[in-house]
Amino acid sequence: MSQRPENSHQAVLLRRLRDDGPVSRAELGETVGLSRSRLAVELDRLTDLSLVESPGLAASRGGRRSAMVGLASDLRFLGVDVGATSVDVAVTDARMRVLDLVSEPVDVRSGPTAVLAVVLDLVGKLRATGVFMDLHGAGVGVPGPVSFRDGVPVAPPIMPGWNQFPVRTVLSQHLGCPVQLDNDVNIMALGEMHAGVARTVQDLLFVKVGTGVGCGIVVDGSVYRGASGSAGDIGHIRVDDDGPVCSCGNTGCLEAHFSGAALARSAVAVARSGRSPLLAERLALAGSLTGADVAVAADAGDAAANELVRDGGRRLGLLLAGLVSFFNPDMVVFGGQVASGLGHPLLAELRSVVYRRSLPLATGNLPIVLSELGAQAGVVGAARLISDEVFSHE
Repeated sequence: MSQRPENSHQAVLLRRLRDDGPVSRAELGETVGLSRSRLAVELDRLTDLSLVESPGLAASRGGRRSAMVGLASDLRFLGVDVGATSVDVAVTDARMRVLDLVSEPVDVRSGPTAVLAVVLDLVGKLRATGVFMDLHGAGVGVPGPVSFRDGVPVAPPIMPGWNQFPVRTVLSQHLGCPVQLDNDVNIMALGEMHAGVARTVQDLLFVKVGTGVGCGIVVDGSVYRGASGSAGDIGHIRVDDDGPVCSCGNTGCLEAHFSGAALARSAVAVARSGRSPLLAERLALAGSLTGADVAVAADAGDAAANELVRDGGRRLGLLLAGLVSFFNPDMVVFGGQVASGLGHPLLAELRSVVYRRSLPLATGNLPIVLSELGAQAGVVGAARLISDEVFSHE
């Protein structure tokens, strides 16, 4: 069984060392506000629990050199990012640095038993490399609504067969360590705050545009999930009363207009209409189109592809402008396969709409940027998620 801190002082020390790295005992005591004697007691106990260690002596501050303190070098966490079409599994150290990562294509619609079997197979491959012996905890993200309290997906539109499946319990039994389950965009937001472009902010909107569309909301440094866990599900906000039918069953949702699947449908329609010879050529070669094809065509100067990007950016930007005025974040970060693939042309449209339509007080110093971690945001955030629990005395 994984060792955990025994009191709030130990929990604070562990999180401080996780976020900022090894530090001298003297500096650590100043940061957390503990007396030298109390700090010594708590660090000795954490050493006995195999949670911290001393990597050497700090530089002199004018007197006897203080011992350095860091998290135990053999602590390992697992980050699992289940997407609509693939699974990423990474093992990290206690500071959430990725030590190894493996991926496998998988259709989330094949159901939890099949997908979790792939997850466990990938964990076995990581274990075989010798990068870890034991796991201290595992965090998991899935592309659908999650009851964080119960550790189960709840009626996820693109995940048939997953409703109320005990993901957290099943994986915890197989892995022999604590597990936490969350929505994929929430773990991406956590990852970006821990090791990405949002390291210095406390109030964040992280918008994922991939197979679906979602928004991770961070308030005062913590993920805000709402009363039942559905906060941030912006993909199913209606943006057009007469729009196409969405995967959730409603009509005119943002996701039905602008997501990986929606962009692919629009690209096929444009190709068949003759408005885009380039997309028509790619459709003839492959038999289908994706958001990546639109990105390639737009980058090549294709007018119809660029119009698709502008139209999607305008719809998302109008919705986001309202969120920015309402929430007033420090930063807005975009991630996900579609957003990353479309890159700066999409970002330019989003910035144009948000800066024009939101309140000046909310946008005066508002960075709207692309994810710095990219595909690793999810696994880093998942590992961070479970470390928050493990490095807690509750």
